[in-house]
Amino acid sequence: MSSAFGLSLFNPVDHYTKTTRSAKYTIMFIGFTFLIFFFVEIINKRRIHPIQYLLVGFAVCLFYLLLLAISEHTSFFLAYLIACTGVIGMITLYTKSVVGNWRLTGVMFGTLVILYGFLYVLLQQEDYALLLGSIGLFITLGIVMYITRKIKWFGAESN
Repeated sequence: MSSAFGLSLFNPVDHYTKTTRSAKYTIMFIGFTFLIFFFVEIINKRRIHPIQYLLVGFAVCLFYLLLLAISEHTSFFLAYLIACTGVIGMITLYTKSVVGNWRLTGVMFGTLVILYGFLYVLLQQEDYALLLGSIGLFITLGIVMYITRKIKWFGAESN
């Protein structure tokens, strides 16, 4: 005689899962942050040293470590808020000291807030994370391509 009784366990998404999911976006976050930093360099017409890019990259990487460490002691939302506020603040203040321009520093700040906000929304999704992430990246790439369409990457245009 067979039994129709069954049990399935539901494994909710915990802070470790969300941190792991966020870490999968590390390369994209470093790349976008460098891209923003590069645009600030181009617009400001002031060279930024590769070591300065490296320091900003380290700050982005530190976000994930902070997120994991803080989320072990508090809610994921609060940990995310603390980690991203700290890293965005650090990068923003560093950008101001490097470029010396409040307008461009504001652009850096605003873009990072949007980027980290987008990641938080993605991490809260379970069924639509891949779809929303793909659409978000598609829109972001389109915006970057539109903004950079008139940049003369190789200097003066030859006729």
